[in-house]
Amino acid sequence: MKLITSTDGTKIAVYDFHPHGKQTVFLIHGWPLSHQIFEYQINLLTDCGYRVVAVDLRGFGKSDTPVNGYSYAQMSADIYQVVRHLCLKNFILVGFSMGGAIALRYMNCFNGAGVCKLILLSAAAPCFTQHPGFPYGKTPQEVDDLISLAETDRPQLCQNFSKQLFAQQHSSAVVDWFKDIALSASGIGTIKSAVALRDEDSRKDLRCVHVPTYIIHGDKDLIVSSELAELQHKGIPGSKLITLPDSGHGIIYDQLDKFNKIFMESITD
Repeated sequence: MKLITSTDGTKIAVYDFHPHGKQTVFLIHGWPLSHQIFEYQINLLTDCGYRVVAVDLRGFGKSDTPVNGYSYAQMSADIYQVVRHLCLKNFILVGFSMGGAIALRYMNCFNGAGVCKLILLSAAAPCFTQHPGFPYGKTPQEVDDLISLAETDRPQLCQNFSKQLFAQQHSSAVVDWFKDIALSASGIGTIKSAVALRDEDSRKDLRCVHVPTYIIHGDKDLIVSSELAELQHKGIPGSKLITLPDSGHGIIYDQLDKFNKIFMESITD
């Protein structure tokens, strides 16, 4: 793990697995988690000879926790600083949930610098909540309720969230693992990035994607609806939408073998 300084002085934790691999896959996690959620994809990718770069977003994992800077624009700038520092080119950018929205903002703000392919996993885009003229997603009040719980009982929030991730039955140990990852986040990062989830609008970002794009979504996702995946597919020309009928939001683990097969096919295609 190394710390890379972003534009506002925040140190971002970066994990560089198999740095001499044949191609780089860059992983961005979602709210309120860390790079650890990709454990079973990192193992697979490195076994197949890929270089994997993963980050902890600001306020999460081992990154710094500033009091400001949780907009998608700033978090995408954090990603750009990592790309510049590691001199990444021709890499595959993968974003899960909020990480998918940040990946889309990166495509907009930095013209997708270095990205040759985009993979969106259960992406919280184009808007996580309903906006004027956009009747899809959660209501702002639902996110306000999450923020209120984070301010008063964050352990309960993390427990609730870990249970909502899956459509399949998993061991209590697996659910606890995701809860513990969520608990490793800072309170500040959890709350302020939830504000970004509530308020950000990525509709314009979709039009800035000009690389092959795969959208992988769970049909039983209770957090990011299938309607949002359809809107991503419609808004990104030439994109491919792949739906797992029996997976929930935690698509990276819910049907692990099935997902990993589809994921690797999207990487190699």
